[in-house]
Amino acid sequence: MRFILISASLSLVLSLIGTPAVIRFFRARELGQLIRDDGPQSHHTKRGTPTMGGTAIIIAALIAYAISAALAGRLDSAGGALAMATFAGMGAVGFLDDLIKLKQQRNLGLNKTAKFGGQALVAIVFAFGAQYVAETSTRLSFIGPLSLDFGPVLFPIFCFVILSATSNAVNLTDGLDGLASGVSAMVFGAYTIIAFWIFRHQLDYTNEAWIHADTLAIGAAAVMGATLGFLWWNAHPAKIFMGDTGSLALGGMLAALGVLTETELLLIILGGLFVAETVSVILQIAVFRLMGGRRLFRMAPFHHHFEQLGWHENQVIVRFWIIGGLCTAFGIGLFYAEYLSRAGSG
Repeated sequence: MRFILISASLSLVLSLIGTPAVIRFFRARELGQLIRDDGPQSHHTKRGTPTMGGTAIIIAALIAYAISAALAGRLDSAGGALAMATFAGMGAVGFLDDLIKLKQQRNLGLNKTAKFGGQALVAIVFAFGAQYVAETSTRLSFIGPLSLDFGPVLFPIFCFVILSATSNAVNLTDGLDGLASGVSAMVFGAYTIIAFWIFRHQLDYTNEAWIHADTLAIGAAAVMGATLGFLWWNAHPAKIFMGDTGSLALGGMLAALGVLTETELLLIILGGLFVAETVSVILQIAVFRLMGGRRLFRMAPFHHHFEQLGWHENQVIVRFWIIGGLCTAFGIGLFYAEYLSRAGSG
């Protein structure tokens, strides 16, 4: 437990003091956010705000994880190392996307093929490591009645789907100051509890996943602390944005934690707000195409819909934080109920 606390505290401090340095660095090089012309008018004042702030989250979390895992004598643990490598790898894809946007002064960075190609590469490496190094099950195993084994062939495809879906869901949510970072911190807090619980009680779903759960808890705590430290500067009015660098990294880490703790289906509940934001975009596109140009929302993702209805940005953020917190609490409750069910049947 103390190494989890060290990890969270250290990453929080590093992020708090490191983010201003990142702000100054990017501001000096005029690497500022581009704003969509068709976005809310109130957002045009944010043009030029430093972006790619996800680098501060990634660096702080990696340093905190390395120190805490080393102190715990668990730096060689495959599970934690794999999760953090996936976190950094997805962040690298986002960094390239952000850099191209800024260099070419356009909202389009990597094209779809290149972006999904980068995510696919990270997913393949992750899937290989999960199967053959961390010895994670290829089965969807959190919900008792559901038994679906992807096997070694389909498992990499599944990993790509969950990594891509989760990272892009966080990316879609990252449209208001502090919204994605605040909700992400809650979900990482939940995974810190879940991973520690798995290790503490040696929960064995289908394999020996609990062996790596302590370092997964350390990693989740490191990212949680780094995200909270970043949120201090990202809260409205934001001094810096995380960019795709941060959103893809955070989403990739959440997906990795879901797979390595064998709670992939639970991730849908814990990240319920991310799911809702993604569904709002899908529904908007579907209705627009099927109904001849009519729109379901005034703007998607649907946090912008509420802005268009007249809600102040802070109102949307705080209320969405509350929804995200309720989803996280409900997810933890489901996990505990499943644990009691397994303990009773065992």
